[in-house]
Amino acid sequence: MAHQTASGVTLGISAVAPAAHDIASFDALTFINVGEITNIGEFGKEWSLVTHNPLSTRGTEKGKGSFNNGSLSPGLALDPGDAGQTAMETALESDDPVYLSITLQDGTIFYLVGLVMSFKPNIGGVDDVVTASTTIELKPDQILKKAA
Repeated sequence: MAHQTASGVTLGISAVAPAAHDIASFDALTFINVGEITNIGEFGKEWSLVTHNPLSTRGTEKGKGSFNNGSLSPGLALDPGDAGQTAMETALESDDPVYLSITLQDGTIFYLVGLVMSFKPNIGGVDDVVTASTTIELKPDQILKKAA
Protein backbone atom coordinates (compact mmCIF):
# COMPACT_ATOMS: atom_id res chain seq x y z
CA MET A 1 0.00 0.00 0.00
CA ALA A 2 1.41 3.35 -1.03
CA HIS A 3 1.09 6.18 1.42
CA GLN A 4 1.28 9.83 0.57
CA THR A 5 1.48 13.04 2.52
CA ALA A 6 -0.70 16.12 2.21
CA SER A 7 2.30 18.00 0.83
CA GLY A 8 1.45 19.48 -2.56
CA VAL A 9 -2.32 18.99 -2.26
CA THR A 10 -4.37 21.72 -3.94
CA LEU A 11 -7.93 22.98 -3.55
CA GLY A 12 -9.49 24.42 -6.70
CA ILE A 13 -12.71 26.41 -6.99
CA SER A 14 -14.99 27.27 -9.91
CA ALA A 15 -18.24 29.22 -9.97
CA VAL A 16 -19.08 27.65 -13.35
CA ALA A 17 -21.25 24.52 -13.22
CA PRO A 18 -20.13 21.44 -15.14
CA ALA A 19 -22.30 20.40 -18.11
CA ALA A 20 -23.16 17.17 -16.24
CA HIS A 21 -22.31 15.63 -12.90
CA ASP A 22 -19.59 13.32 -14.18
CA ILE A 23 -15.81 13.24 -14.22
CA ALA A 24 -15.47 14.32 -17.87
CA SER A 25 -17.58 17.44 -17.26
CA PHE A 26 -15.64 18.37 -14.11
CA ASP A 27 -12.37 17.78 -16.00
CA ALA A 28 -13.53 20.36 -18.56
CA LEU A 29 -13.85 23.11 -15.92
CA THR A 30 -11.14 25.66 -15.19
CA PHE A 31 -10.44 25.64 -11.46
CA ILE A 32 -8.68 28.49 -9.67
CA ASN A 33 -6.37 27.18 -6.96
CA VAL A 34 -7.02 28.64 -3.52
CA GLY A 35 -3.65 29.88 -2.30
CA GLU A 36 -1.97 29.47 1.07
CA ILE A 37 -4.09 26.46 2.14
CA THR A 38 -2.65 24.89 5.31
CA ASN A 39 -5.30 22.23 5.96
CA ILE A 40 -8.37 21.06 4.02
CA GLY A 41 -9.88 18.67 6.54
CA GLU A 42 -12.08 15.61 6.13
CA PHE A 43 -15.20 15.09 4.05
CA GLY A 44 -17.43 12.29 2.90
CA LYS A 45 -20.82 10.68 3.16
CA GLU A 46 -22.17 9.93 6.62
CA TRP A 47 -25.55 8.31 7.13
CA SER A 48 -28.04 9.14 9.88
CA LEU A 49 -29.00 6.20 12.02
CA VAL A 50 -32.69 5.25 11.98
CA THR A 51 -33.90 3.00 14.78
CA HIS A 52 -37.06 1.06 15.52
CA ASN A 53 -37.83 -0.79 18.75
CA PRO A 54 -40.52 -3.48 18.28
CA LEU A 55 -42.12 -4.42 21.58
CA SER A 56 -42.23 -8.13 20.72
CA THR A 57 -38.49 -8.57 20.12
CA ARG A 58 -37.11 -5.89 22.48
CA GLY A 59 -34.20 -5.42 20.11
CA THR A 60 -33.26 -2.23 18.34
CA GLU A 61 -33.57 -2.53 14.59
CA LYS A 62 -31.19 -0.25 12.72
CA GLY A 63 -31.14 1.21 9.25
CA LYS A 64 -29.77 4.07 7.22
CA GLY A 65 -31.76 7.27 6.90
CA SER A 66 -30.60 10.44 5.20
CA PHE A 67 -26.96 11.14 4.43
CA ASN A 68 -24.76 14.20 4.71
CA ASN A 69 -21.55 14.73 2.72
CA GLY A 70 -20.19 16.89 5.51
CA SER A 71 -18.26 20.09 5.15
CA LEU A 72 -14.79 21.33 4.37
CA SER A 73 -13.07 23.67 6.78
CA PRO A 74 -9.98 24.80 4.91
CA GLY A 75 -7.50 26.81 6.92
CA LEU A 76 -5.31 29.27 5.08
CA ALA A 77 -2.95 32.19 5.41
CA LEU A 78 -4.89 35.27 4.32
CA ASP A 79 -3.79 36.68 0.96
CA PRO A 80 -6.16 39.42 -0.32
CA GLY A 81 -4.48 39.27 -3.74
CA ASP A 82 -5.06 35.53 -4.23
CA ALA A 83 -7.64 34.81 -6.95
CA GLY A 84 -8.85 31.59 -5.29
CA GLN A 85 -9.42 33.31 -1.95
CA THR A 86 -11.24 36.13 -3.75
CA ALA A 87 -13.45 33.54 -5.48
CA MET A 88 -14.30 32.06 -2.07
CA GLU A 89 -15.21 35.48 -0.68
CA THR A 90 -17.37 36.17 -3.76
CA ALA A 91 -19.12 32.81 -3.32
CA LEU A 92 -19.81 33.70 0.33
CA GLU A 93 -22.17 36.44 -0.87
CA SER A 94 -24.03 34.11 -3.24
CA ASP A 95 -26.65 31.40 -2.74
CA ASP A 96 -25.19 29.53 -5.71
CA PRO A 97 -22.94 26.52 -5.19
CA VAL A 98 -19.28 26.36 -6.13
CA TYR A 99 -17.55 23.42 -7.75
CA LEU A 100 -14.41 22.14 -6.08
CA SER A 101 -11.44 19.97 -6.92
CA ILE A 102 -9.06 18.50 -4.38
CA THR A 103 -5.95 17.14 -6.07
CA LEU A 104 -3.75 14.81 -4.05
CA GLN A 105 0.00 14.38 -4.34
CA ASP A 106 -0.40 11.25 -6.52
CA GLY A 107 -2.79 12.99 -8.95
CA THR A 108 -6.04 11.57 -7.52
CA ILE A 109 -8.79 14.20 -7.79
CA PHE A 110 -11.98 14.53 -5.75
CA TYR A 111 -14.75 16.65 -7.28
CA LEU A 112 -17.33 18.18 -4.92
CA VAL A 113 -20.18 20.70 -4.93
CA GLY A 114 -20.62 23.05 -1.99
CA LEU A 115 -21.82 26.31 -0.52
CA VAL A 116 -19.29 28.73 0.95
CA MET A 117 -20.80 29.49 4.34
CA SER A 118 -17.98 31.44 6.02
CA PHE A 119 -14.69 33.16 5.33
CA LYS A 120 -13.37 34.74 8.52
CA PRO A 121 -10.03 36.51 8.84
CA ASN A 122 -8.19 35.81 12.08
CA ILE A 123 -5.76 38.48 13.24
CA GLY A 124 -3.59 36.78 15.84
CA GLY A 125 -0.73 38.08 17.90
CA VAL A 126 2.51 39.76 16.96
CA ASP A 127 4.20 36.43 16.09
CA ASP A 128 1.26 34.97 14.17
CA VAL A 129 0.49 34.78 10.47
CA VAL A 130 -2.84 36.42 9.60
CA THR A 131 -5.09 33.52 8.67
CA ALA A 132 -8.67 32.85 7.63
CA SER A 133 -11.03 30.06 8.57
CA THR A 134 -13.61 28.92 6.07
CA THR A 135 -16.55 26.55 5.93
CA ILE A 136 -17.91 24.95 2.78
CA GLU A 137 -21.03 22.83 3.27
CA LEU A 138 -21.06 20.01 0.75
CA LYS A 139 -24.22 19.44 -1.26
CA PRO A 140 -25.77 15.96 -1.52
CA ASP A 141 -24.43 15.54 -5.06
CA GLN A 142 -22.26 12.48 -5.44
CA ILE A 143 -18.62 13.05 -4.54
CA LEU A 144 -16.64 12.01 -7.60
CA LYS A 145 -13.18 10.45 -7.37
CA LYS A 146 -10.85 10.34 -10.36
CA ALA A 147 -8.00 7.90 -9.84
CA ALA A 148 -4.50 9.03 -10.71
